[in-house]
Amino acid sequence: MLRIALAQVNFRVGDIAGNSKKILKWAEKARKAQADLIAFPELAISGYPPEDLLLKKYFLADCADALDTLAKRLKGITAVMGVPYGARDIFNSAAILGEGRIVCMCNKVHLPNYGVFDEKRYFKPARKVCVLNLNGVRIGVSVCEDIWAEDVPAVQAWEGRASILLNISSSPYHVGKGSARAGLLAQRAVSNNAYVAYVNLVGGQDELVFDGQSMIINPAGEVIARAKQFAEDILIADIEDIPGREKSKVGWERRGHGLRVDTSNHEAKTRERRKKVAPRLEKPLQVLPEIYAALVLGTKDYVKKNGFKRVVLGLSGGIDSSLVAAVAADAMGKANVIGVSMPSRYSSKHSITDACALARNLGIKLHTVEIEPVF
Repeated sequence: MLRIALAQVNFRVGDIAGNSKKILKWAEKARKAQADLIAFPELAISGYPPEDLLLKKYFLADCADALDTLAKRLKGITAVMGVPYGARDIFNSAAILGEGRIVCMCNKVHLPNYGVFDEKRYFKPARKVCVLNLNGVRIGVSVCEDIWAEDVPAVQAWEGRASILLNISSSPYHVGKGSARAGLLAQRAVSNNAYVAYVNLVGGQDELVFDGQSMIINPAGEVIARAKQFAEDILIADIEDIPGREKSKVGWERRGHGLRVDTSNHEAKTRERRKKVAPRLEKPLQVLPEIYAALVLGTKDYVKKNGFKRVVLGLSGGIDSSLVAAVAADAMGKANVIGVSMPSRYSSKHSITDACALARNLGIKLHTVEIEPVF
């Protein structure tokens, strides 16, 4: 049996010290729960996406220093976390920490360069994949896009004989992304006869929102544990009946992929007999509540992470400004939302009364500024 903790944490881009404190805090929770391993999302130390901060040498050096410090401070548990790593060639890496040291760096193979992704601008692709040996269990460690491709999990499972595929991710949300992601991960579990442990980032960063919803899927393609949506959470689960592996007779390199297996042996300390952890399976939100939760989280983090204290918006009495006011009140708290009504000769009576009723119902302040004199 292997006890895995998946920590979906809301990190802040550029706040290396703050992100490190969060890592230590959540790792301690996992250690107290007697987890063998805890995994954090992609680029957890730097925050995601760090973009042009990656072009600054001092930023990369600070990330490396933070990683060294975390390796020394994390005791009694193996940890996997994302970090930008390297000097001349920079890699999007999953760092494996244990016994006071950096055990191994597992670098991302497939760099997405479509939609909101621009990783080829900053990173070099890896030419090998990683398989970690933890308590006799072989775990294929990969970063985000690598689980969406077929080759990386396949070489880990069949050439590297990994029984668990661990993926650390920062996968942005859009409507329907959660179900599509779960379906893809289920395919990887079934086709590779392996458990899939997937940890995703949560929080908002500029125009991006990350939904969390970390999960564990068994070799039959069934989701056996799932974390919350749009909230920090730690998912702890026991993985039992781990399938054994025999090395494939057909070499993967001869299939033209050119990937090699890098196996790092790391034996954790034997733990006391533990009571089994009851699996937790959070139910996904329906479509409209899911969209609303994404709007609230995105608004809250945009305001908070940019250092704003309050929000001001115009209230016309219409549905658009009403929805925005409701989102703002849920995101920031009613005391931090100020509405402004600006009546003129073109304002209908009900638009003014509706704006007043909305402010009263939400409990937010409302200022009336007549613009007829200005007109």
